[in-house]
Amino acid sequence: MPFAFRRAACLLAAALATSGCASLQSSDNILGVITPYRVEVVQGNVVTKEQVSLVKPGMSRAQVRDILGSPLLADAFHGDRWDYVFTIRRQGAEPQLRRIVALFEGDALKSLDTSGELPAEREFVASIDTFKTSRKAPVLALTDEQVKALPVPEKPAAPASEPLGPTRSYPPLESPR
Repeated sequence: MPFAFRRAACLLAAALATSGCASLQSSDNILGVITPYRVEVVQGNVVTKEQVSLVKPGMSRAQVRDILGSPLLADAFHGDRWDYVFTIRRQGAEPQLRRIVALFEGDALKSLDTSGELPAEREFVASIDTFKTSRKAPVLALTDEQVKALPVPEKPAAPASEPLGPTRSYPPLESPR
């Protein structure tokens, strides 16, 4: 009788353990307290509205690469096509997927297809910012009044014609022959 009881208890424990594993996969948190870590996956180049506004038809491949970065995909079978793909999955933020296709004729850009509206740089940063508190962006430029309030830098003194302090004389690197 004790053997049957142990066997039933083991089967019950195994059933509870496997059902618990299944419930962990489907929920985002355990008991509303513990949140499992999810890997942040970022692939490709972030291309913003400001960058695309700088790209014009007729630009060379090097100029486009300087502005947008290296393409994620430059297919050997489609040599005149560059694909810029960007994906991000970040916990607490909506997943994002953007595709941009640059078509070339020879070395000159023929067209740039953004397949929709691209975010501005600030909009993109706000969309992936997962901090719950509001943060104020730091000011990166001085106002005209702040520039006028800065002290005037002193003009450097004219260099002395003679060097100050002792001078050194070094032996020649090679002996004369």
